[in-house]
Amino acid sequence: MDNLNIPDLLRTIEAGNSLFYVVTDSEQSTERIVAEAAAMTGAGSPYVWTCTEGFVREGSSLKETVNPLPALDFAIAQPGPAAFLFKDLSSFWVNNPFIIRKLKEFVVRARSKTLIVIGEEETIPDRLREDLVILYQGIPVMTEIKAHLEMLKGRVPLLMEACASDPGLMGRLVIAAQGLYLEDIERSIGACALSRSGDGNEIVRALFEMKQQIIRKSGIMEFVLNDAPLEHLGGMENLKRWLQRRETAFGLDNISSGAKMPKGVLIMGISGCGKSLFVKVIATRWSLPLIRLDMAVVYGGAFGSPESSLRKAFRTAEAVAPCVLWIDEIESGISSQGFKAEGGAASRVLGSFLTWMQEKTAPVFVAATANAIEMLPAEVLRKGRFDEIFYMGLPDETAREEIFRIHMKKQGIDSAAIDAAMLGRLAKRLSGAEIEQVVKSAVFEALADKRPVVEDDLLRVLRVTVPLSVTMDEQIRSIEAWAFRRAVPASGELKR
Repeated sequence: MDNLNIPDLLRTIEAGNSLFYVVTDSEQSTERIVAEAAAMTGAGSPYVWTCTEGFVREGSSLKETVNPLPALDFAIAQPGPAAFLFKDLSSFWVNNPFIIRKLKEFVVRARSKTLIVIGEEETIPDRLREDLVILYQGIPVMTEIKAHLEMLKGRVPLLMEACASDPGLMGRLVIAAQGLYLEDIERSIGACALSRSGDGNEIVRALFEMKQQIIRKSGIMEFVLNDAPLEHLGGMENLKRWLQRRETAFGLDNISSGAKMPKGVLIMGISGCGKSLFVKVIATRWSLPLIRLDMAVVYGGAFGSPESSLRKAFRTAEAVAPCVLWIDEIESGISSQGFKAEGGAASRVLGSFLTWMQEKTAPVFVAATANAIEMLPAEVLRKGRFDEIFYMGLPDETAREEIFRIHMKKQGIDSAAIDAAMLGRLAKRLSGAEIEQVVKSAVFEALADKRPVVEDDLLRVLRVTVPLSVTMDEQIRSIEAWAFRRAVPASGELKR
């Protein structure tokens, strides 16, 4: 599937193609590109068809073409060159052999005419696939964004004043606007102009807020409000070293701007050991927005088929890039068992995921977490899909002490009179989440008695805590055995 842009559309038309289907989330962007391309081919303004107005061209509407069949007859009868953009036709053609036959007749009789159908999903009748060129509404590249911002600077005094007072603002705006459609950029800057806010930082913030709105409107993704610093990670020295080396190699500014971003990381391990926290730390450390994709939502059916839902998720991630895409519990949607249970859908989801991971050019850092990585197909684990695969096991004694100190500080507990080293020794085989809960339970007990937390509160809670590693001992040992030579441990000595 090729991306829709003016040069490629013109080249495809010149090659003799006359019937196109464009998968798009932005009718305005598609209509703008089609209009500019039509003008360059000598077709003039395109005829734009909707199911409520029929054809509209240069302000004039043809009400007799409201129904799709008369509209297609009209398109076939018009002399070329001419361009026709159908916005709602994909809602009518699925079980309508008359519409399919009319489109085939258009292809035969095109004579320097172009007909473009747009829709949100790739729902194309099988009988039309041989006649159609499928395109996808791509995100504007940085040169297009910069040219559009320069044009807006001449039209919007507020933007011109902000750029004059801050010479580096234009570069920051180009980065902030990366992934947005040109119409969204214009809308954000227009909102700032209406509010009469002339500060360049406010304009940058407005572009980021537009990206947040895109995530909310998608429904399939969740924008994660996040401020987790690196100091909240207890232990995990190998993960911290990995972060530091990437930042040293590529430069923190380059990573944050998306100019030189690593591909991604896969984190497997026991529940409650900090996989989600590490993902949040990455986003905070690199000053990137964090968006979360739940694979259960992809298969839920609320947003169409699993493969179309996944494509929508990837388009959304690219629309807010540079960003961190957090795929939570990836094995719940992409697994070897899933192929047997789901059949073709699971295979298509895997194919879409692998293709996107291999070919994506947008600065999207993929942080995938998994509790049972052994369920993932070998194709996902192949070297090159992710920069690294980490195993996050139960914290050792030193890490447990550090985790106790972190959570006591977060709860406002005076740790001077508490032996954190002893607590770390006694909390053997407790996960980070379980240690956090021990501290919170101790705080609750102290609050109930209306007194400060003391060491005995923590010890009492520790004595009655049954760790997950005891109740799920066999499963955890199996995970540890699988990861021993297949993944980099998050902490401890590297033994590969």
